[in-house]
Amino acid sequence: MTALKIRELKAKRAQLGHEATAIMQEATDANRAMTPEEETKFDKVMDERDKLDATIARAERLLDDERNTIDDIPDDRRGGGEEAARAALRTYVLGGRGALTPEQARALNAGNDPEGGYLLPPMQWIKELIKAVDDAVPLRGLATVHQLTATDSLGVPTLDTDLGDAEWTSEIGTGSQDDALRVGKRELSPNPIAKRVKISRKLLRLTSGNAEDLVRERLTYKFGVTQEKAFMTGDGNKKPLGLFTASDDGIPTSRDVNSGSATGFTGNGLIDAKYTLKAAYWPRARWLFHRDALKVIRKLKTTTDEQYIWQPGLAADRPDTILDVPYVVSEFVPNTFTDGLYGGMIADFKNYWIAESLSLEIQRLVELYAETNQVGFIGRQELDGMPVLAEAFVRIKCAT
Repeated sequence: MTALKIRELKAKRAQLGHEATAIMQEATDANRAMTPEEETKFDKVMDERDKLDATIARAERLLDDERNTIDDIPDDRRGGGEEAARAALRTYVLGGRGALTPEQARALNAGNDPEGGYLLPPMQWIKELIKAVDDAVPLRGLATVHQLTATDSLGVPTLDTDLGDAEWTSEIGTGSQDDALRVGKRELSPNPIAKRVKISRKLLRLTSGNAEDLVRERLTYKFGVTQEKAFMTGDGNKKPLGLFTASDDGIPTSRDVNSGSATGFTGNGLIDAKYTLKAAYWPRARWLFHRDALKVIRKLKTTTDEQYIWQPGLAADRPDTILDVPYVVSEFVPNTFTDGLYGGMIADFKNYWIAESLSLEIQRLVELYAETNQVGFIGRQELDGMPVLAEAFVRIKCAT
């Protein structure tokens, strides 16, 4: 997609923002809540605008990826080498190891067991898979991602105990001795995730030339969903530690703020959450909610001047905000709004660290599904993640 097309989408997005504002403003000017008809129209406009947001974000990422593709490909893989590797992968997906020429087999063989069926796809294919996962998992675009290539784990240094404040003293004084400084370390160790995909042989034949893209599409979806769930609610046991899992190793309960309602949110509760987060984190801060939460929040008004606390970004390059802070939406944020359960958060998500291995393996299962005339593919990846600085996160919990 071209830059011109992206600008056209942003212009359409801005127009939808004007329409939503007009609907809200009509109710506000009349000093009343929106009617059911107005709410339906408002939700329809905003749903269309949300879809445009997602389309624009994907288009911008793809455009950036196209601009950087040449620089990302190693010198020995440019030009015909990459094209040949992709052709070899296509041959392998369609016909298995027996269909490969000796040159193609040498191009794809990897690991200690070259005859065992494990292959490394061409490097550009791996990067496209990782990029597609980024589109499906919003948190990855905000978090700090570390690619581990030479180590099995990533040590995260932490300042467990800080020094006391400096002291006013005399010209020759040095202040009192302070032994409070304590530095610790948390360990991120990528854990394996895997998914098996079955495809009929007929479908492989009918999709000749694009079969590897079909496999990649299914792996992308399954890997993306698994990662997203873990980033949100993982318990840290052989998987990432999630944002909505209370833990002294991640975000403790001391970072929870009352929403002000046992069944949802209040404007005061959101204000409390924002101002619990230190101002130094505000420039990169984002709200994180399920779309069901946004539906409630978009209808909240301030108690003083009856203005909606949610504000659409009217400019093409300005995001929608809640209390002047942009938001992101994930389908896997908790959305059961009842006593004592989490419903969202505000945070600087750069302080959620993800450590992953680039070694993506694909195994082709030829005989296992022979009776059903299918071919199986297993994809494997290794990944871990956790919040590394508790004060950069504030969770919102429904009142009890």
